[in-house]
Amino acid sequence: MLNLSNHRVAQELFDHYPLRTLRNLPQPDSGRKLGRWMLFLLLVGLLVMFLPWQQNINGEGTVTALTPQDRPQTIQNAIAGRIDRWFVKDGDYVKTGDTLLVISDIKDEYFDPNLPQRLGEQLRAKQGSQQATKTKIQALDGQIRALETGLTVKLAAARNKVRQSEFKVAADEADLIAVRKNYQIALDRLDRFEKGYKNGLFSLTDLEARRLKVQEDNAKVISQENKLNVSRQELVNAQLDLNTIQADFQEKLAKAQSDRSSAVSYLAEADGEVSKLRNKISSVDVRRGLYVVRAPQNGYVVRPAKAGIGETIKEGEPIATLQPAKPQLAVELYVRAMDVPLIQPGRTVRLQFDGWPSIQFSGWPAVSVGTFGGRVAVIDAVVSVGGKYRLLVRPIVQEGDQPWPPQLRVGSGVFGWVMLDDVPVWYEIWRQLNGFPPSLQNEPKEEKEAKK
Repeated sequence: MLNLSNHRVAQELFDHYPLRTLRNLPQPDSGRKLGRWMLFLLLVGLLVMFLPWQQNINGEGTVTALTPQDRPQTIQNAIAGRIDRWFVKDGDYVKTGDTLLVISDIKDEYFDPNLPQRLGEQLRAKQGSQQATKTKIQALDGQIRALETGLTVKLAAARNKVRQSEFKVAADEADLIAVRKNYQIALDRLDRFEKGYKNGLFSLTDLEARRLKVQEDNAKVISQENKLNVSRQELVNAQLDLNTIQADFQEKLAKAQSDRSSAVSYLAEADGEVSKLRNKISSVDVRRGLYVVRAPQNGYVVRPAKAGIGETIKEGEPIATLQPAKPQLAVELYVRAMDVPLIQPGRTVRLQFDGWPSIQFSGWPAVSVGTFGGRVAVIDAVVSVGGKYRLLVRPIVQEGDQPWPPQLRVGSGVFGWVMLDDVPVWYEIWRQLNGFPPSLQNEPKEEKEAKK
């Protein structure tokens, strides 16, 4: 019907024809009920939009240890060797110092089972040579002192002899002057006697006596000159002896000092050899102690890398993995770089571990079930692989919360939410639709202030 008139046929039918069955049927009011429900839901939705929502930053990671010493470590050998015997198997619990395996040396220079005794014999022989060299140095020092003492005595005697020769030369020179003076007087007297003989004052005998006297005085002059020359030669010889004594001493002293320097050099070499042998003995003792590979700390042996007996291993090669017992657990979460400025140490974190069923309302952590609490302890200063930053989360137990499960193992998967400030639900929906990062009411504090 086109409803062009206000006249209704249905009303006339009901008035003239009593349709009792139709009147007795229930008349449903579904439209009104649906409208009421929709209005109720709309009001509830509006109320929900103004409820507080705690913003958060999610991330994935694994369970780890807070300190490096509690994380899984590889057990390595310090020397190359051949496996002789295993003392553990997969999953065994070991304590610090327990023997894991025993190896034997594969270097030929350490094959001798009596190597420490041989090195001890070499050390004693070298120490004997060292002591002999010290004795030789002491003897040479005594020889040098004796040479110096002998030189002092000989030089004093030689100088005395030189002075005596000088005195003798001076005495001979004075005697020569006196003899020459007497010879001159004898010549003058001879001249007077010759003149007196001519004048008849003296006899020929007196003249000949004067002539003999002149000859005697002349002989004395010649003899005294020869004696003076001999004294001068003795002075020269004494001076030469003095110089010779000094030269001989310098030669002997230089030879003794050369021998002493050689002995000192050999002693230094012997000292070096003794130190080298002692170092070798200590190294051999330490090396033999490394034949037994021991557990560095309490833990569980996991996945031995070498199997069997007789297999060789290199220096620093991993032998097995050790998981320390009772590690101080933590969680490493990886978050996006754009969210890192909003996170400070001390922020609360909610964690969901793999294997533990949970229901998580990220914005309402109070109604979450099966999650555990944590607190941000460390934020890496450098980016990790994949462009994300790593957070280390320590466990905390809040009021009404449970401690972390004791069954957690290092390496288990974790999903976490770093809790931020509260905002209305409508704001969070608007932020998510626009792709904006979470917001902060206050400026992020420095790390030291956050720790305080």
